[in-house]
Amino acid sequence: MLTYQTGYGQSSDIFKFEYLNIPENDSGIKTQRYKLLFNLPIKLNEKKDYLITGLEYNRLDIGYSRDFPFDKSELIRFHVADLNLGFITKWNENWNLVTIITPRFASNFTNGTITDDFFFNATATLWKEKPNADKPFRIVLGLSYNSTTGLPVPLPLVSYYRRFHPKWSYTLGIPRSNFKYHMSKKHTLEATMLLDGYFINIQNDIDLPDGQLGSKISLSALIGALGYQYNISKRMSLYALVGRSFEQEGKLRNDKRGDVFLLNDESNLYIRTGFKIGIF
Repeated sequence: MLTYQTGYGQSSDIFKFEYLNIPENDSGIKTQRYKLLFNLPIKLNEKKDYLITGLEYNRLDIGYSRDFPFDKSELIRFHVADLNLGFITKWNENWNLVTIITPRFASNFTNGTITDDFFFNATATLWKEKPNADKPFRIVLGLSYNSTTGLPVPLPLVSYYRRFHPKWSYTLGIPRSNFKYHMSKKHTLEATMLLDGYFINIQNDIDLPDGQLGSKISLSALIGALGYQYNISKRMSLYALVGRSFEQEGKLRNDKRGDVFLLNDESNLYIRTGFKIGIF
């Protein structure tokens, strides 16, 4: 579902359950999202090559208190289902190669599944880390192709993490950058900037007053937030983020991805909480 995520190539989570609440703003729209993610790394040989298989499911429930000049019954509930298939291998002494393909179905599924519900994402990254260095760091460099962006070329993917002090670390990259204060092994505070959004098919086109048709619904948002993480163990944690969107656009789009109706361009509160198990 999330336009800016393409599966295991950008996510270090093995398991995640997450709830997102974007409360109603002046546009009269509120959104709730439920996410369940599971990735299974399977060791293939002593060289430490891994096959990655995984699933991600997102459900969005959207509420409207404002009247719009069209029927909103097709715009209440949406589903996104991803299948992650990937491979991790040792590129050389310092770098690992991670490749991932993610077939996706994103739709309101009012009439089963149709061809327009299908999207395709792919990512290839080089990943280097030194977790036991005096100042641990991790670099991810790669390319990501996402059919929901409407751009027919792979886009750069960059992330750099560094723990420059026993209690301080930062990550610079897209779709997320953060600055963390590690109070103790159990408690972490963070300030973060992130991109969030979705691009989903509408099976029955929305008739608009100007004669155009809404065939897709999309949201893109730039979020600033403060977060807290409780580390149950080294890999397992509970977390919460509370923030606000700086830029946000929710739109109906036509079959050629052109904008046909602006639903929401007002800033929102952004509340996200969940449980996860990660590889780092």
